[in-house]
Amino acid sequence: MEAYLYEPLEEQKVKCNLCSHRCIIKDGRRGICSVRENRSGILRTLVYGKVIARHIDPIEKKPLFHFLPGSLSYSIATVGCNFKCRFCQNADIAQMPSDHKGVIMGDTYTPEQVVAAAERGGCRSISYTYTEPTVFFELAYDTAKLAHEKGIRNVFVTNGYMTAEALNMINPYLDAANVDLKAFRDKYYKELCSAKLKHVLKTLKLMKSLDIFVEVTTLIVPGLNDDKAELEDLASFIKNDMGSETPWHISRFHPTYKLMDRASTPVKTLTMAREIGLNVGLKYVYTGNVPGNEGENTFCYSCGQVVIERWGFQVGKIQMANGQCTKCGAKIDGMW
Repeated sequence: MEAYLYEPLEEQKVKCNLCSHRCIIKDGRRGICSVRENRSGILRTLVYGKVIARHIDPIEKKPLFHFLPGSLSYSIATVGCNFKCRFCQNADIAQMPSDHKGVIMGDTYTPEQVVAAAERGGCRSISYTYTEPTVFFELAYDTAKLAHEKGIRNVFVTNGYMTAEALNMINPYLDAANVDLKAFRDKYYKELCSAKLKHVLKTLKLMKSLDIFVEVTTLIVPGLNDDKAELEDLASFIKNDMGSETPWHISRFHPTYKLMDRASTPVKTLTMAREIGLNVGLKYVYTGNVPGNEGENTFCYSCGQVVIERWGFQVGKIQMANGQCTKCGAKIDGMW
């Protein structure tokens, strides 16, 4: 189908305005994402309804810890991505077209079928995840609109590289997002992701201004983005530009895809980063990919009580009523 958010140029070129690469694409070529193609001056999406992955997940897997905890989320993806992360954890689908000569795979699913499956599964939300949802924006938009009408929430798990036009377009139907803030140095984004930091920061601030509920995730890669000063800058950005109530997930790296020469992140590094976030003034800082550590729990920032207990993606005891800590009455930020 014809893509959303593009403009025709001379000589049958087109400019895609969906993500911040803003690719100018010649006739017969594809954009950086490898799933949007210029056909005689008309930009086409090649992945509409081509669902490569669909699962019912706990919302905690996104990860979202302050958004409908303990609920299920119907999760979908197509192939393709607008980043080229060397540490991509879902490279088999995200990088499929670019790594395999443009091949696109997926089962045919309409937005109506996705929403119906979410309803059957007792899911309170639909998550557009596993790869970058911006590259299957048309499918995500049409599905989110239908889900919204049915009272089902919509979640983007995203690298934050969509344009303001795309975000404003889906904003009426987008309830929450987990945004990867992969580092706080442009060199890292350029060399490891083929992207620019400034566009992600702009998206985060725009999401905040649009009242989209946001949680932030940073994958800590040893020797590349684990510098204390950088983590302090990153945590300070979240606090000052997003608000101290914004949850920050610090995730453990494991060698994968094209970054096999690094060891897994030491747990002590995650603990150090969590302490940095708390010392900067963030209320909720989590350590991920290390099941059983106390950094998975939600603590009341006022009295220290564990208000939501977790093990991996499972929710245990909740000591919170009407969004407030049962011990001291402090308001715990989130969408409950």
